[in-house]
Amino acid sequence: MEVRARALADGALVVTSQLTIPSAEIHTRVTTSGGPGGQHANRTLSKVIVTFDVEASRTLDERTRQRLVQRMGPLIRASASESRSQVQNREAALTNLARRIALGLHEEVPRRATRPTKSSVHRRLEDKRRRSSTKLGRRSANDD
Repeated sequence: MEVRARALADGALVVTSQLTIPSAEIHTRVTTSGGPGGQHANRTLSKVIVTFDVEASRTLDERTRQRLVQRMGPLIRASASESRSQVQNREAALTNLARRIALGLHEEVPRRATRPTKSSVHRRLEDKRRRSSTKLGRRSANDD
């Protein structure tokens, strides 16, 4: 499933065409990214962690809220530390958060069982007959 979630310039999150989460409902935290990188990684607050509290959200209706809590839990988090830039990491973290929320809201369309067409059944049986005659031709005369 492809999700086209994105973050807006004001920090709001466009999850689906019907759902946009305002920036006031998204908690952002920055920290050092950790790992190798020397003094830059140890001193720069470039890792961004964004959190969305599903239960406290005023944007979601009750059905959507229950669906998200059931699938993703009461808090949905996403983080990014790939870039040296806090701004780029914030954008990536918000996009990841929107993608996770969209995946939690996605409803699979139930599969309806269908019957094979007459021509496909006919083709399958013809292939079986052809294969059977090929195997019969490989037998030696004294196998019976």
